[in-house]
Amino acid sequence: MRTIEERLQSHQQTMTPSELEGRLRKALEQAPVRRKSRAGQARTWVATAAAALLLMVGVYQYPALAYYGGKLFNQTELYTLGFSGVAEHGYGQTVNKSMKLENGIVFTINGVIADDNALLMYYSITPPPGEVFDEEPASLYALDRITGFLTNSSSTSGGGYYKDKTRFDGIYKFEPVSPFARNLTLTIYSYQGEEKPAVSKLSFNFDASKAMKSILVADIHQAVPVDQGTVYYDTITASPTSTIVKGHYEMDNGEHPRFFAVTKLYVNGTETNYLSTRSGVNEKTGVVEFQIEYDVLPTDKPQRVELVLDNFSGYQKVEQPISLASPSDRSVQVGQEKLWIRSVTQTNSGYDIVIAGKQFTMLDKDTLAVQAGGKTVSVSSISDSRQWDLKNGNILWERTYSFPTDEQPQSLQMDGFHYIKFYRETIQVPVGGK
Repeated sequence: MRTIEERLQSHQQTMTPSELEGRLRKALEQAPVRRKSRAGQARTWVATAAAALLLMVGVYQYPALAYYGGKLFNQTELYTLGFSGVAEHGYGQTVNKSMKLENGIVFTINGVIADDNALLMYYSITPPPGEVFDEEPASLYALDRITGFLTNSSSTSGGGYYKDKTRFDGIYKFEPVSPFARNLTLTIYSYQGEEKPAVSKLSFNFDASKAMKSILVADIHQAVPVDQGTVYYDTITASPTSTIVKGHYEMDNGEHPRFFAVTKLYVNGTETNYLSTRSGVNEKTGVVEFQIEYDVLPTDKPQRVELVLDNFSGYQKVEQPISLASPSDRSVQVGQEKLWIRSVTQTNSGYDIVIAGKQFTMLDKDTLAVQAGGKTVSVSSISDSRQWDLKNGNILWERTYSFPTDEQPQSLQMDGFHYIKFYRETIQVPVGGK
């Protein structure tokens, strides 16, 4: 009798995505229907679905056709060369599938590049022969999502450019698609002045064997302690279209941190271009997760990969009251940071205190108060921040804090303030291949 591992290995070596999908569908369609209670049917369906998903996840990934000739394009090149330019180097799958939209306008999918991080779609929009565009198509058409077998991928970014007013070339990035899908459908929204956009769908064959192999896939599982919690770095996936680091925050208050973790990525000593950060709460676990996207790695042979937590939310405690005896753009050192007491002014409703600091420095408003006439008076209102130009190349940001008291304040007190703190902690990423 063959072991489970031997059976899985056999499937992995012999089944294509189409064959696996076909066998799965056939097995489900031909399964005998038994008359059971609804609860029993539900349990059977859940068990069958779980087993099917376990089989698929366990035995199949993209067939790993790598970039050819060791040529890696950064994102600028991927976006400007067009599909024909990158296809010459073995990237992606040619599609050349078109459909007519309203007014004779033709939408064409030229090709796609699929990998572990994303699906890039190269497309063009052309008016009827002899006509030109009056308005840039990018403002009239939106590519919403791609659907297919085990696939429901939202678009994450997109753009394009005119070659001239007779052709618009664009590129959209979507979340990764399933390697089991053999047919994908794109949803296009057309905004032509109607109350509701027109919806069109264009389907095309997807060849998973043209998907690009990742350069580096690694579990990181390392953490950096910060002032009010911990930043965890979980995984890194470097593909031919981008590099994505995933992680999560565990803050002491259980909430979303005030600022993103600004993290730099170094490969063989060279910094990789940062592109974007996304974060949100995982609905199942309640954990605040983040995803940092960088450019394509500068090499297909990473030997040393490092993440550096450059800066993140910091919290500085204020142990002693701050004197307000002689304010006049006076700086006060608090820990490693400075606050500037710019003025204390009497108003019709009390006293206004103008305090400045670096950008994103935020005083703890829940505990912010003054001592005035032997009483503790809490802040009643806080203005929006505004720039204070020091005329020496530095700019600080100030706010006006109002306190309802007839007595002149002698000191300012608070538990602390939030600010952007430089941690500069380095994490070594394991480089051992997939």
